[in-house]
Amino acid sequence: MSISGGGHVSRRALIVGAVAAGGLTGRGGASAAAQESAVQAPRIGPGDVRYENLLRGNNFRFAGRPDEIRVATSADQVVRAVDEAVRAGRRIAVRSGGHCFENLTAAPEFRTLLDLSGMNDVGYDARRKAFSVQPGATLGQVYRTLCAGWGVTIPGGGCPEVGAGGHIAGGGYGPLSRRYGAVVDHLYGVEVVVVGEDGRARLVVATRERDDPHRELWWAHTGGGGGNFGVVTRYWLRSPGAGERLLPPVPRTMLQHVVFWDWGQLTEEKLGGLLRNFGTWHERNSAPGVPQAGLYGVLEVKHQAGGVVMLAVQADADLPGVDAMVTEFVDAVSAGLGLTPVFDLRRTMPWLHRMTWPGTGEPGDVLTRRYKIKAAYLRRSYTPRQLNALWRNLTGPDGGAGSVLLIGYGGQANAVRPQDTAIAQRDVVMKAVYQAVWSEEHEDAANLAWVRALYRDVYADTGGVPVPNEVNDGSYINYADADLADPAWNTSGVSAQRLYYKDNYPRLRQIKARWDPRNVFSHALAIEA
Repeated sequence: MSISGGGHVSRRALIVGAVAAGGLTGRGGASAAAQESAVQAPRIGPGDVRYENLLRGNNFRFAGRPDEIRVATSADQVVRAVDEAVRAGRRIAVRSGGHCFENLTAAPEFRTLLDLSGMNDVGYDARRKAFSVQPGATLGQVYRTLCAGWGVTIPGGGCPEVGAGGHIAGGGYGPLSRRYGAVVDHLYGVEVVVVGEDGRARLVVATRERDDPHRELWWAHTGGGGGNFGVVTRYWLRSPGAGERLLPPVPRTMLQHVVFWDWGQLTEEKLGGLLRNFGTWHERNSAPGVPQAGLYGVLEVKHQAGGVVMLAVQADADLPGVDAMVTEFVDAVSAGLGLTPVFDLRRTMPWLHRMTWPGTGEPGDVLTRRYKIKAAYLRRSYTPRQLNALWRNLTGPDGGAGSVLLIGYGGQANAVRPQDTAIAQRDVVMKAVYQAVWSEEHEDAANLAWVRALYRDVYADTGGVPVPNEVNDGSYINYADADLADPAWNTSGVSAQRLYYKDNYPRLRQIKARWDPRNVFSHALAIEA
């Protein structure tokens, strides 16, 4: 059975406790209606006071109008909700944390929105000797519970409000990935609600064990993305070859160094120098096992109107020689450019504090919840033509709400062969993010136009998208971008799925055909049936 650790009480436990407090305490004492509700997720329709409150995810650009929202708290409820939707002919969208960057759960064709936020248990499964995480648990909850109960963690993302469901299915990475790999490099198994040829939903467990007849379904969830094969109701995590600890240890403290430079100091040559230096350092220091793989760096270049460029680096403060490595990294990024920081701070804090701030609730300002994010992998630094495109778009009259980020990757994430997981990009050193974040609906068109034009300009030599070559290596499915499937923005002749999955795509299609033969689970970037 699965047990919770560290004093964690799940939302599901509270719901069950509330029912018991209402008098349903004895064996056989529950009414027929109560027994029915135990296996049926609440059905919330447009007339319900809860409907509008539950409708939107994190990106307020997208809000569908489904016939019903089903808020499940158990795998049995998911099975029943999927069964009922299939029988009624209603298209299903699945949401855990609601942080999808694209319109993959709110499109008009979805008539049932299956909300898994109530399935948020995190614990240890003694039978499988693995840690158990339900999809509705946020990363902040996962980090806090694993730390408090067992002193371990996963190398996941730095946004604590993101739900584990989509984050893990798409691969998962974060500040510890250069040291410990992607999250799915530690994925032992999945519990998935699938729909067979007969149209009936059922629960399947798939693990990485070589003799598991369902092993291919496990493999599909090691980076194949959410909403493709079924509904994940539980993940099990245990590092391959793990000893007694089973997962990577929680760092005691984190060392963080942040530098800001004023945009007024920059010329095209100096901005290109910052981007090139950041990339060159990662080209030289991203082999698996090198000491510098313990460092995680992010360079954010805001549009000129934003006024600043930021470099942040963080690392386990107990790594041998960490102070010297961080100093060398910061110096290398600004080397030869003659830039004077307007802010320069190094500090140490408990690792958990940084990874769970501002807590496990919704992010801060409700007015900045409209965004468009595009992404790419980089095998090495940008070409001169790409640097010129970045300068041109970051200094133009439009795009004041925009920025470009380079994010350190590689290290232990490159120690896994491309075919061993669904993540095919296993020789890259950085991820690039191109984004605009704004507040008002009337600003949508201008911001979308800017970030799309920027991206197309950077990848003009490869049809407006990051077709794999010596520099580019496709994109990351968790940074979903429906433009990659739009011939107006992708003129490369390479499909969005090939950009995300490369040579692993045919295998994913075979798994899709086996486990979702009726194509019940589909969206704008889905694995094709």
